[in-house]
Amino acid sequence: MSSDTENDPSGASLSYRRILEREMENALQEIHRPPKGVFLSGLSAGLNLSFGALFMAMALTFSGGFQSKLVQQVVLGSVSSIAFLFVVIGQTELFTAHSTMAILPVLDDRASLTELGRVWSVTLTSNLVGCVMFAVLIATVGPSMGIIEATAFGELANALLPLPWWVILLSGVIAGWLMGLVTWLSASSRDTVGRILFVILGTAMIGFGPFHHSILGTTEVVTALFLNQGVTIGDFIYFIVWTVLGNIIGGSVFVGLLNYGHVALAGEEQDVDFEAVENES
Repeated sequence: MSSDTENDPSGASLSYRRILEREMENALQEIHRPPKGVFLSGLSAGLNLSFGALFMAMALTFSGGFQSKLVQQVVLGSVSSIAFLFVVIGQTELFTAHSTMAILPVLDDRASLTELGRVWSVTLTSNLVGCVMFAVLIATVGPSMGIIEATAFGELANALLPLPWWVILLSGVIAGWLMGLVTWLSASSRDTVGRILFVILGTAMIGFGPFHHSILGTTEVVTALFLNQGVTIGDFIYFIVWTVLGNIIGGSVFVGLLNYGHVALAGEEQDVDFEAVENES
């Protein structure tokens, strides 16, 4: 019966077996893609996702100060999710998506840990380079145009930095988990509208938290550093180390490993022929 659902173009979503197959194929394609291609795609993702940090800072600046913390976080989560749409629907290479899906071929013995490490390192590096480039642009243009105040980025960075390492780690786990779910649920959708809905709902929660996302957070923290908001290079290193580790755990364990395990242990598909059952009776 699940095979019928898979082949029916009117179905709302794919079966979990087909989702795993699709994501395994995509992950293998990226693992075997030339590193230069992965780097350019990752650079684009880092640049595009950085719009989320800009939109959040603009919301803080233009609001003149939110009277309600709830309203503030809803707005920040909503505007930041637009940038995630640029990346996910645009199909550029985001590290937090790779930390989930690139592990699938390794679990299935179709790729090695070395290959996984290579695609992770290239994607992460290119994402961070894109973030730093965009941070330079924001710090140069934003205050001059009056679209952001430097203190807006100070407020964004302050929500991420002055925390114990284990809080940043666990917050990063939640952000990685949410991004993994976004990737998995987007793969289950048969149409663009469904994918957009999944992306907005999942990623808005990251900005709403705010939970520690290694790429979006990098643009927030580095821009605050460039705008002299009391952020140091040491603060950024502290942030990125624990956030990246948390994102990897959240995506690869709570989405990649668990979803692979439940599909691999699902057993044989059961097909029921209702017509045959009726004739026998």
